[in-house]
Amino acid sequence: MDAISGRQAGDAGGAGAAVMRWATIDELERLAPLPAGYGYEQLTRADVPELIAAIARWHPDIRVGAGSPYLRPAFYDEKVTLAGEAERDTFAVVFRHGGRMVGLWSWDREPEALTIYGRLLVIDPAHRGAKLAASVMLGTERLARHCGAEFMYVMSTLKMPQMAQALERAGYILLGFLPGYDREVVADGTVKRVFEAVYAKVLVPPSALLRPDPQNLTPRARSLFEQMFGGANAAH
Repeated sequence: MDAISGRQAGDAGGAGAAVMRWATIDELERLAPLPAGYGYEQLTRADVPELIAAIARWHPDIRVGAGSPYLRPAFYDEKVTLAGEAERDTFAVVFRHGGRMVGLWSWDREPEALTIYGRLLVIDPAHRGAKLAASVMLGTERLARHCGAEFMYVMSTLKMPQMAQALERAGYILLGFLPGYDREVVADGTVKRVFEAVYAKVLVPPSALLRPDPQNLTPRARSLFEQMFGGANAAH
């Protein structure tokens, strides 16, 4: 579900002046408010063991595939921005309710592209009726724009409809499906590659997009592009 960050440094520095920074907790609470009784907290180094144990309970299938690094302490040491420590390209906040940790929301940033990838959203099953996913999805565009991101995307599981429903209600575009993108444990305990849906939001106006020259597309690619985006005429 992948997330948030960045701010333009200003026109004076030209194209190379674009920078991204992670949002503060105050910004998260203002731009992507949670339901009453829930709050954000930036992940601290002391939280990591508790979080790893909680994720293993909330989402047992995560032990393989793209989400599995969140079960390894070294991942947090090397990749994740922790409260009070140096910024890195993965950010994580926990949801708390009554002082208890009840979920994780984590994103990656691609600073050179001003792009955000919603990497993981996992919620305690006891709190999945609280509409936490819907709340954060509705706020991510405001938050990303505030921070300077120009594109955001997420991979959505096809094991259940709730994540896709939340993304579609929040205005994300379904771009297609990736066959075999990730690995999951299936019902009989074996590991198989799975299909995932790709959802995205473009955060710049159409005039900022360079559309492809139709001559550069195969007939099949041109047909699909026209179905999805209304024609492949080059724009400059």
